[in-house]
Formats: sequence, structure tokens, C-alpha cells
Amino acid sequence: MEIILNSGVQFITWLQKLGSWLTPVMKLFTDIGSEQFYLVIAPAILWCIDTTFGLRMIIFLLFNGMFNTALKVAFHGPRPYWYTRDVRALGSAENSFGVPSGHAQNSVVVWGALAEQIKHRWAWIIATLLMLLIGVSRIYLALHFPHDVLQGWVFGIIMLWLFVHLEKPILNWYKKMKTTIQLILAFLTSLALILIVLIAQLTLRGWSLPIDWVNNAHLAFPAEPVINPLSYHNFLFSTGAFFGLAAGWIWILKLGGFSTMDAWWKLVLRYLVGILGLGILYLAPNAILTESETVISYIAQYIRYALIGFWISGLAPWIFLKLKLASKTSRSS
Repeated sequence: MEIILNSGVQFITWLQKLGSWLTPVMKLFTDIGSEQFYLVIAPAILWCIDTTFGLRMIIFLLFNGMFNTALKVAFHGPRPYWYTRDVRALGSAENSFGVPSGHAQNSVVVWGALAEQIKHRWAWIIATLLMLLIGVSRIYLALHFPHDVLQGWVFGIIMLWLFVHLEKPILNWYKKMKTTIQLILAFLTSLALILIVLIAQLTLRGWSLPIDWVNNAHLAFPAEPVINPLSYHNFLFSTGAFFGLAAGWIWILKLGGFSTMDAWWKLVLRYLVGILGLGILYLAPNAILTESETVISYIAQYIRYALIGFWISGLAPWIFLKLKLASKTSRSS
């Protein structure tokens, strides 16, 4: 394994020597592949363009995020700047394990799903370029080794194929259930995703985080907390948001759903109202909640993320309806 890691370090060093002018470009592409970027784009699709596809994209992203977290724990590989001081950490501090790359895996799922929806060659060309550039940006910024990114792409392809082929039969089966059963199943599914990560953590019994990784990470980002890649907080976003998203969607459909067919100015106002509420729910709790390793803290964070999901699919559309920025429809557009 050291041979692979050392070869990766050499490749990263070579990339970084191409010039500092690449740094802002690579940061841009890594931002395009970030959780925050998808939180801005996916709701826009759900609220203003196509509710069905928007919801589909967010669910794909959350499920993929959970499985990526489980894989990271199972492989428990370091990030380049944890492993050695011979590379410069040019991006933001990361608290999770490095392999497989979540950015690379998510880029295949999100941009691949979008290209599959559009079904044009140009869409696949743009999607493929974004996947490649997002992956390369993670290597250049010393946040991932090349093999992290390669595995992220591979797992992303597998997850995208599963989502596309299993989505309809599972959804048709789910729709036949009563509302109460749907809610219970959504909650149990979120717990099952947590269980997958917990099982992955059981494989690490007797393993301890190398002190060199901790020290190197601290030297790279001295103002950041000590890395704790086994923290349960690393996977609560996807699980909590998934349950909230499902609950919100079930609720808004019971009220008659909402249409994305409307005047352009209403769509703009709709998005501004929605993103304002999303920003408050995403950022405001940071001043109140702490990521302590306690059960109460885990529950509080799960509820916070569930509220974010519920806002995106349920509460924000309900407010759109109340403000006359959207109209009901018997089925989502």
C-alpha cells in the first residue's frame, strides 16, 4: 500500500508544480462538487424546473453520500496531507477518510443523473468533463490520492446504474403503501443507512488512527479541530436529510402537490424564499449546536438535518403556495 501512496504523492507534487495559477481553477471545480453547491442547485430544480427530477437527484445524492461514508470507514485510507508533509494542502480541512473520493463519486451520480435525464450527447460530454475536472481538482489540492478518485468514479458508476435501474420498481412498490407506513419506512431506512456505517466501523476494532496522520493534518490546518474520521457526525447529514425529505414530500403531496409551471418572476421569488430558509437552517444552528461525541448531540444534529430535508421538499413548497408563488397540482410536474 505504501508504494501506491508514495506514487500518489509524487503525482500530486508534479501537479502542484504546474503552477499556482491552477489553484483558483481547481478550487472552483472542487466547490462545484461540494455538498454546499448541490444544496443550492438541486432544490432549484425541485422548486422551479421539475419536481420529480429534483427530488430524484437529491435522494440519489443522499443515498450515495451514505454509502460513500460507509466505504470510507471500511477502507479507512488517509488523505495526502495526513499521510505526508511533502504535499501542500491547498483546499479546506477534511475530517473524513480519503478513499473513495466523495466528490468524485457524487459527481458521477449527480451529473450523470442530469445527463441521463436530458438524454443528449452534449449533456454527457459536459457531465463527463465535470466529473474529470472535479476529480483532478481533489488530487491537485492534495485532498485525495489518485486511487481515491479512481475508486470514487467506479463506485459512482455502480451507484448511478443501480439508482437508474432500481428506482422505478422500488418507487412503484413504495407508492402503494399507506401514508403512515411510508413515513415509518422512510425513518427505518435512514436508521438502516446509519447501521451500515456502524457495521463498517466494527471492522476497525483494534485499529487506531496513526498519530502521524493527526499531527500532519494539524500542521496543515492548525486552526481546525483535531481530525476524527470515525465521528458519527460525518454521516448524520445524509440520514437525517433523507428522512426529512421523504416526510416533506409525502406531506406536500397530501396537500395537492405544487406546479413548477409559472411566471418566471414567481419562480425567481420562489427560489429566493426557499434558499433563504435553507441557508438559515443550514448555518444558524452552528452557533448553538456543538459536534460533541454524545448521544444528545447526535440526535440534535439528526433533527437539524431532517428539518433541512423537510424544508426542501415540504415546508418551502407549502410557503410558496401560501404566498401565491405556486399553485397546487394533482400530481407533481
